[in-house]
Amino acid sequence: MIDDLRQVSREHGEPTWFTDNRISAADLIDKLPLPDMQRFKYDDLPLVSERKLQFTNQKNTIDYLNEESNVINQVNQESFVRLDADLIAKGVILTDLFTAMKKYPDLVKKYLNTVTPYNEDKLSAYNQAYMNTGAFLYVPDDVEIDTPIEANIIQNTELMATSMPMISHILIVVGKRSKLNFIQQLSSSVGERNLINLVVEVVVEDGANISFSALDETELGTLVFFNRRASVGRDAHIEWNVAFMNNDNTIGDLASELIGEGSYANSKAIAVTTGNQKLVVNNRVINRGPHSTGLINQRGVLLENSKLIFNGIGQIIHGAHGSKADQQNRVLMMSDHAQGDANPLLLIDENDVIAAHAASVGPVDQIQLDYLMSRGIPFRQAERMVIHGFLDAVLGSISKGNVRDRMLKLLERKLIIGQNEYYDHQG
Repeated sequence: MIDDLRQVSREHGEPTWFTDNRISAADLIDKLPLPDMQRFKYDDLPLVSERKLQFTNQKNTIDYLNEESNVINQVNQESFVRLDADLIAKGVILTDLFTAMKKYPDLVKKYLNTVTPYNEDKLSAYNQAYMNTGAFLYVPDDVEIDTPIEANIIQNTELMATSMPMISHILIVVGKRSKLNFIQQLSSSVGERNLINLVVEVVVEDGANISFSALDETELGTLVFFNRRASVGRDAHIEWNVAFMNNDNTIGDLASELIGEGSYANSKAIAVTTGNQKLVVNNRVINRGPHSTGLINQRGVLLENSKLIFNGIGQIIHGAHGSKADQQNRVLMMSDHAQGDANPLLLIDENDVIAAHAASVGPVDQIQLDYLMSRGIPFRQAERMVIHGFLDAVLGSISKGNVRDRMLKLLERKLIIGQNEYYDHQG
């Protein structure tokens, strides 16, 4: 197995250091534990489904690159990129990760696996060993990008000559005092059961600012593991806006490491679960630098027989004096058969800090429903309106545009389907 891995990596033209990392990671997979997810048992989910590295030509390839600029579309293992000339002139790099290793080896080697080491758990090691797609975005120092840069990650089993998991790694570096609005969409096609293992590393240098919005909308049959993590420097900011609209089991970690003094993270997530799916999210902010601020706001809605676990973890390390950790974890139960958990956890090892948390799990507000229905609004529509209001704490902070509109449409569609399934079954 190791010899095959080394041979395929070399045939793919990968640098020696990266091949060596693959081999080291493959050797660690069976030695490392699965990521620690509070109140969740993996129950033999096939998260390490296939140990074979393959690069294959797609059949009937469709050009997914539309007229929009500043976008990378990745369909399975093929990438389509368009970047404005003025950004290229400023030194911005947007390409697939394997091309970046060849054209910008020093940059990739400097930053890859610095935020998410591949030796920390089984699934990170699996991502490193069998990575078969990825993207690289580099913004040099003192560059402010006004228009969003988008990455559309698409698993389409119908285009693949042979079925294989998507093992994706996205590396983003935002240079000192630079500014970036990044949008990532993850989707899959309806088809046979498959796996997505997605790692996103974000390096936010001193004084930089990034808004990271993500929309996950994978189909039934696609098992997803994600690890999105940022390292945030002195006086740097990151704002996460993540919407989980997947239709099958999803497990993962959303984390911000506040390294520098005065660093800031606002980690916001919404989720809607339906059917029999399970969704488990660790949303973590670790305050390491003094006077750093870590905020978490999670909102989830459960329908039918689904299960949702939100673990909010705020940690202040000794020495991070003057820091703040605050979180809200709220879950709305729309079915008697669903299971929801909102688990706040504060780990404080410093005295001069501010730390707080809030958590709630409960049904829709009957007073709000009665008010809307008294105005002639049908019950199911009124219920959806209450849900939209409940989620607006996160959705309202996302800038108006195509992604926000898409989030709202997906949310409405998923709610309608979930309501119909639940109430029609109830009779």
